[in-house]
Amino acid sequence: MSVTVVGSLNEDVVVTVDRLPGRGETVIGTGVQVLPGGKGANQAAAAGRLGRGVHMVGRVGADDAGDRQLAALAEAGVNVGRVHRTDGVPTGSATIPVEAAGGENLIVVVPGANAALTAADVDVESVHRAGVLLLQLETPLETVLAAARATGGTVVLNPAPAQPLPAELLAAVDVLVPNEHELVQLAGAPTAERSPAQLAELARGLAARSVVVTLGGAGVLVVPAEGPALHQPPLAVEPVDTTGAGDCFNGALCQALSRGDDLPTAVGYAAVAAALSTTGPGARGGLPDDDAVRAALPRLPGARQV
Repeated sequence: MSVTVVGSLNEDVVVTVDRLPGRGETVIGTGVQVLPGGKGANQAAAAGRLGRGVHMVGRVGADDAGDRQLAALAEAGVNVGRVHRTDGVPTGSATIPVEAAGGENLIVVVPGANAALTAADVDVESVHRAGVLLLQLETPLETVLAAARATGGTVVLNPAPAQPLPAELLAAVDVLVPNEHELVQLAGAPTAERSPAQLAELARGLAARSVVVTLGGAGVLVVPAEGPALHQPPLAVEPVDTTGAGDCFNGALCQALSRGDDLPTAVGYAAVAAALSTTGPGARGGLPDDDAVRAALPRLPGARQV
């Protein structure tokens, strides 16, 4: 089976800082890197590192940044035949300050050509025939919905950046993958400390068939369409940069699902891949291959029912 990703391609400007700035504050950076990025492209690259049959559908500008994004995806084993050039609009970009110690970050995205992705762009064979279709929200919402309706495969939606979602989109999703903040916003609940059991209750109130909630350093919550919710603790690593860890998780999850893994098994695989991804710089500097993930899987703590 194959994985098709419909989503964004950006060029990331990653600035290393001693600490993240507060509102209205200026801090001095200690280094800068220009790297390939975009939630969609990061997720496709992660899936491409872990297996074959990954396709990307998106848009870049007719500029040097677009050339770099296409080359980086191709190097990761991703088919970029459905990534279109867009005249008169720059390739999307993101500015990302990252703390030198611990890897915490902030991200500001300028969509550029990503905003020009249309429903016609996703009415293509790689979407129709995808075993797993992976979507995010850095492209127009109507395009995301059109892609979800066009595929015959399993639809996985990472609802980021967080925004209200139409009921028809949630109804088309097989696996929804929010982080805790996005889950609370989608559920219309107040911000508060919640146990895994309370988060699972929120997740069950959404229209998606299954929900997988990423909890950062606390692991992952699996709320299947049927059966008990599970809490998957994280793999212990020494993080260098957490940028893109969620994107790696989503790409790895879809690659595992496309191979026929059940949801809890796929989540365990993705949790290991995401943890390993934080041991390198930038959104893609630490992306593991399948051998690395399988070598680390025995160190992953077992999931517990909540």
